[in-house]
Amino acid sequence: MRKKAILLLFISICMIVVAGCSSSGSKDDDTIIVGIDDKFAPMGFRDEQNEIVGFDIDYARAAAEKMGKEVTFQPIDWSSKESELNSGRIDMIWNGYTITDERKEKVLFTKPYLENSQVVIALANSPITKLDELDGKNVGLQALSSAADALAASPLKDKVKASEFKDNVLALTDLKTTRLDAVIIDEVVARYYMGKEEGTYKLLDESLAPEQYGIGIKKGNEALLNDLQKALDELNADGTAAEISTKWLGEDKVLK
Repeated sequence: MRKKAILLLFISICMIVVAGCSSSGSKDDDTIIVGIDDKFAPMGFRDEQNEIVGFDIDYARAAAEKMGKEVTFQPIDWSSKESELNSGRIDMIWNGYTITDERKEKVLFTKPYLENSQVVIALANSPITKLDELDGKNVGLQALSSAADALAASPLKDKVKASEFKDNVLALTDLKTTRLDAVIIDEVVARYYMGKEEGTYKLLDESLAPEQYGIGIKKGNEALLNDLQKALDELNADGTAAEISTKWLGEDKVLK
C-alpha cells in the first residue's frame, strides 16, 4: 500500500512539472516579440518618460496592426541578437539591423526598407576632417555591429586604436569627454544626435560603407516572413511608411 501511495505521488508530481513546463513555454500566437537595442535613436530608444519610441517602433506597430497581431518590444543585448532570435525568446530583430552576407547565413531577411551608411563622427572643433587623418587616433564603435564590420573591411583597421562599447550612447559620451577622437556609427544615428546637440559633432568627409536595413526572422519561419513583408508592402502603398519616415527622419526615406 505504501509503495502504491509513493507511486501515485510520484506520478502526480510529474504531471504538475510537465503542466508547468508546458505553460511557461507556451507563446501567444497573437503577439509578436521584437528584439531591439533601446539606445539606438532615432530607430528605437527610450524618451524622457522612459517610453520606447522611434522609427522602427512605429513601423513595427503599424505592421503588426496590418497582420492582426499585438507587438511587444524586448530590449536585448545587441551582441547576442541572433542567439536571442534562434532561441525563440524573440520573433524578430527590428532596430536598424543591417543586411549582410554573414547575417543572411543566420537569419531570414525582409526586403531592405532603408538606406544607411557607416560614417565617422568627431567633435565639431576637432581638426580631423578626413578618414586618412585618423591614423593613430582613438576610435570608438558599438561591439558586434555593422560599424565593426565596416572598420574590419576598411584600410583603417590596422591604423586606428579601436575601442568597442555596448552601445552608441556610451561611445558618444567618451567622444564628448575627449577620451575618443572619433566614433564610427550609423549615419541615421549620427544625424539624429547632430540635430539634437547642434554644434557638438561633425561628420568626416567620407563614409566607410553603404548598407541597408532589414528585419530579421528565424530561419525556417517563412510564413512569418511572408506575412510581415505583405504588411510592409501595404504600409508603403497606403502612405503610412512615408508618414513614419517623415516624422522621425524629416523626409520619406523608405525604400519602395
